[in-house]
Amino acid sequence: MSKPTHSCQRPRLLHSDLPASLCRNSAAVEHSEGTVAPCGFSQDRSKIPSHRPEDNLGSLPFLSSSDSILLMYISGFGNECASEDPRCPGALPEGQNNPQVCPYNLYAEQLSGSAFTCPRSTNKRSWLYRILPSVSHKPFEFIDQGHITHNWDEVDPDPNQLRWKPFEIPKASQKKVDFVNGLHTLCGAGDIRSNNGLAIHIFLCNTSMGNRCFYNSDGDLLIVPQKGKLLIYTEFGKMLVQPNEICVIQRGMRFSIDVFEETRGYILEVYGVHFELPDLGPIGANGLANPRDFLIPVAWYEDRQVPGGYTVINKYQGKLFAAKQDVSPFNVVAWHGNYTPYKYNLENFMVINSVAFDHADPSIFTVLTAKSVRPGVAIADFVIFPPRWGVADKTFRPPYYHRNCMSEFMGLIKGHYEAKQGGFLPGGGSLHSPMTPHGPDANCFEKASKAKLAPERIADGTMAFMFESSLNIAVTKWGLKTSNCLDENYYKCWEPLKSRFTPNSRNPAETN
Repeated sequence: MSKPTHSCQRPRLLHSDLPASLCRNSAAVEHSEGTVAPCGFSQDRSKIPSHRPEDNLGSLPFLSSSDSILLMYISGFGNECASEDPRCPGALPEGQNNPQVCPYNLYAEQLSGSAFTCPRSTNKRSWLYRILPSVSHKPFEFIDQGHITHNWDEVDPDPNQLRWKPFEIPKASQKKVDFVNGLHTLCGAGDIRSNNGLAIHIFLCNTSMGNRCFYNSDGDLLIVPQKGKLLIYTEFGKMLVQPNEICVIQRGMRFSIDVFEETRGYILEVYGVHFELPDLGPIGANGLANPRDFLIPVAWYEDRQVPGGYTVINKYQGKLFAAKQDVSPFNVVAWHGNYTPYKYNLENFMVINSVAFDHADPSIFTVLTAKSVRPGVAIADFVIFPPRWGVADKTFRPPYYHRNCMSEFMGLIKGHYEAKQGGFLPGGGSLHSPMTPHGPDANCFEKASKAKLAPERIADGTMAFMFESSLNIAVTKWGLKTSNCLDENYYKCWEPLKSRFTPNSRNPAETN
């Protein structure tokens, strides 16, 4: 009996006569008339312009504008998966990881995301079967790191509430900037060498990476696109990540990003730990981000020589290094394991909220967490504020005024954040440091204090998010000065707040 192409049954082809010359992975592409996703698979249908004209057989489909591209994924968070490119059936070795001679004369290579002796519940590794091992490159050399930094003492600390206007994307007509060149470290904390900490970056780019790839030796990258689609090539396969979706590229995984317009987004980098689904406690077995909605790319490879050399860029101890090699690094024909990149659509988040009175804490909106060694305390949480119903009775429904032992960085993918209708814009951000007070602006407080408390939709058309950390985050020089995006007037949104104290009447309604 033949082995399945992936960890479940082979994807069903509704149009078996699709020319092979149109696609890199014929099992992953179908016409737009309709598809059925097989058990264990999900599909992603999106219109993308043609790109990378140098690609040969096995390149992304060059379809007309009326057609769409279908990428296939394996579903599930942290699963033990197996996948092979259907052009090489049986590429996965049977019954062992490292045979003396691999099928198709491939090289076996293990990618470990945890120590060998970690408990099974936290042990992360994958086996890759590739045309050439990743060691086949020239020596790495130091290159300019641009605006990437891990120096948290560049400028004096600032305890004020900070807000940034939308970060400006460079115009393609003026300067070509790809994903790596467009990385800007906004803030961070901790120490890379001791594998403890985080960094928050902004990416601003307008061109694809071409014959360049990137990998991070320092930690995992949670990428939040805000403007523009990202077509991400990884050693495990391809992912299309659009605004209102996220992806995680884990430590050591090589990837290259194609963009199709001026593109912007946010990145949360964590050192020494991996993202997990939060524990649900009394919520039970279901809710928040469900494991089945996380998508892992299926195997895809290109056997491509690169005249002039392919550039592999590595971030190591906060610095950038580059090495040349003769071939594309995306030459993995098959893989199996539980250490993979993945993506998630934020619309799939199952929201939990108060249905009687008062607020539940915003931890109920946690999508992913990177835990510290202290129970219940995170190096970083990724939290969203999605569309939902507000029904709490006798309650001030917007976020309450707050001082917190945590650092809270907020970003806005689209729409208008409920607590601040003006000033906090898509593509911008805010940072409220530990014990720095924050909360609704004066206009929001006034409206919400008088609003009729009928059931209402909250945040329709909006997606705000928060990177929350137990660490005391420092802002970089680029964040405070060079970016020229810091809103010097942020504090003024609270200035109109006045005393409403009525010492002679416990019930404010009596004085109205």
